[in-house]
Amino acid sequence: MLDRGRSGTPISSQDLTKMKIFEKFKIWSLLICVISQLCHGYYLPGSYPHKYVVGDQLSVKVNSLTSIDTEIPFSYYSLPFCKPPEGVKDSAENLGELLMGDRIENSPYKFKMHTNQTEIFLCQTKPLSSEEFKLLTSRIDEMYQVNVILDNLPAIRYTRKDNFLVRWTGYPLGIKVQDTYYVFNHLKFTVLVHKYEETNVASVMGTGDAAEVIPSVNTPESDIPGYIVVGFEVTPCSVQHNAQSLKNLKMYEKYPSAIACESNTVTMAIKENEPVAFSYEVSFVESDIKWPSRWDAYLKMEGAKVHWFSILNSLMVITFLAGIVLVIFLRTVRRDLTHYEELDKEAQAQMNEELSGWKLVVSDVFRIPTYPALLCVMVGDGVQILGMAVVTILFAALGFMSPASRGTLLTGMLFFYMILGILAGYVAVRLWRTISSGDQKGWASVCWKVACFFPGIAFFILFILNFLLWGSHSTGAIPFSLFVILILLWFCVSVPLTLVGGYFGAKAPHIEYPVRTNQIPREIPAQKYPSWLLVLGAGTLPFGTLFIELFFIMSSIWMGRVYYVFGFLFIVLILLVVVCAEVSLVLTYMHLCVEDWRWWWKSFFASGSVALYIFLYSINYLVFDLKSLSGPVSATLYLGYSLFMVIAIMLATGTVGLLSSFWFVHYLFSSVKLD
Repeated sequence: MLDRGRSGTPISSQDLTKMKIFEKFKIWSLLICVISQLCHGYYLPGSYPHKYVVGDQLSVKVNSLTSIDTEIPFSYYSLPFCKPPEGVKDSAENLGELLMGDRIENSPYKFKMHTNQTEIFLCQTKPLSSEEFKLLTSRIDEMYQVNVILDNLPAIRYTRKDNFLVRWTGYPLGIKVQDTYYVFNHLKFTVLVHKYEETNVASVMGTGDAAEVIPSVNTPESDIPGYIVVGFEVTPCSVQHNAQSLKNLKMYEKYPSAIACESNTVTMAIKENEPVAFSYEVSFVESDIKWPSRWDAYLKMEGAKVHWFSILNSLMVITFLAGIVLVIFLRTVRRDLTHYEELDKEAQAQMNEELSGWKLVVSDVFRIPTYPALLCVMVGDGVQILGMAVVTILFAALGFMSPASRGTLLTGMLFFYMILGILAGYVAVRLWRTISSGDQKGWASVCWKVACFFPGIAFFILFILNFLLWGSHSTGAIPFSLFVILILLWFCVSVPLTLVGGYFGAKAPHIEYPVRTNQIPREIPAQKYPSWLLVLGAGTLPFGTLFIELFFIMSSIWMGRVYYVFGFLFIVLILLVVVCAEVSLVLTYMHLCVEDWRWWWKSFFASGSVALYIFLYSINYLVFDLKSLSGPVSATLYLGYSLFMVIAIMLATGTVGLLSSFWFVHYLFSSVKLD
């Protein structure tokens, strides 16, 4: 059937269909662009510049007080600070922020764009009670930092040490000199701004026909010159204000005399039953820093050469293990298999009596392991955790999880973990049916255990640690309402998806074994050394691939440093998976050669034992790098979170080892032509 266009040229029905699809695409493109223009678009928090006109109000926010000494965050207003006149209000928080202990609230600090202000009086507190004085001094002893935020940028502080400029996020609450405590009550803010550059949306959205139909929307505001915030710096000072000058001052009024902000001198000593006065000043500086580069100051990771050294070190380990695997396959396995194929049946029967090594366990190698349901459950959870790690780190490496979006990384991890429940159920049930020789009985029970095993451990650990945080009145404590939300997400999203995956796993064909298994198990000869000792020692090689990168990860978690070299981390993760597979494969072959057919659990823990060394490294990091960590509560929190991380790593790496060993054993014995 032919149709005719406007020019009279015949048009086929296929071309007509393509034209209709293209017209629909143009209409949808136009609609999306118009909506984005009218609504100014929807962007991730901190990913789109906010234009401020000269004189516009800028609001500074405050986050939780943090310390590397205790690792327990507290609310900013838990201390006697000035409160905003409109009252304390919480900012919108996502799931990740709440789990991380962030509590972002408004502050009394008010700026006007590109308007320098000096000697701004904020408030004078009431005389400090004995409880407030003890709390303030203890927070200073514990080295708590105040974290302030402007336009989603944390305040950064620069100090000079040994001719090097050191960057810090936030500023210290105070300092102790001899036996006297001083508080930093005057803040000197420096806001770096850059002229706002209007962009043409059509040039960004695309080219060709779709771009030509995008209207150019010019609003009156676009003609007004504006600025964007590209940097936020703070210098804390301890200043003794004149009591007489403070009597008639109101909030935001100018202090009558000049305030000398010198960071190397402290004068505002805090005493019981005496008030504390707070003030600030702000200056705006035009900078060449453009908006996409404004996070560079926070994301500069020292030691790029060390990261590359870590990767090269891992590559050397992989090459060494790959050589061993190559020898096993080419020189040993292939040679033996070729030799068997050349023999006739009588010669094979005669040679069977003289066989030794892995050929003797042909009738036992696929025997059902002990606790098969637990093994399938752990492999299912391991697949889910490993998949979550790979997808999350990949998205972070591609820039989809900006540090400007606080809590996005943790929220993304939870989202991907729940979605990948379908993969966990599928793998666990299919492995269960393979071990059970195709029997579908009990697959629903395995699914439920997969959905509850690791999340149950996680909830148990978090609940115990939460009691400690609740007792400390810390913002790091997970609210009870959030616990309810997490449980609802667990049972309403993760569990159903796991059951759906298990259903597909039950319907999928199981993997058939290439050889038959005898009813009577073969006796395992006495070993010269304990096999479990070799299994535990195998974890040293995977640990060697990541221990350098592990230092940077631990520093970002416990030392308050920003970690954003996810490209390095993704490479290290891939290398870790390869090393775990190779280690488990080599160890399985070694066990089969000494006629030990119990390879299931040993292949799992051969690579999973890397978690043991990571936990030992965590203890070492606690003793030697977190020397200032004070109190049993802080140490318990550290060890509890480390244990949670180690269990997840054990499940993920152990799964890699077992699945790779299963493939190797299946491939090896599928080539054996022995009865």
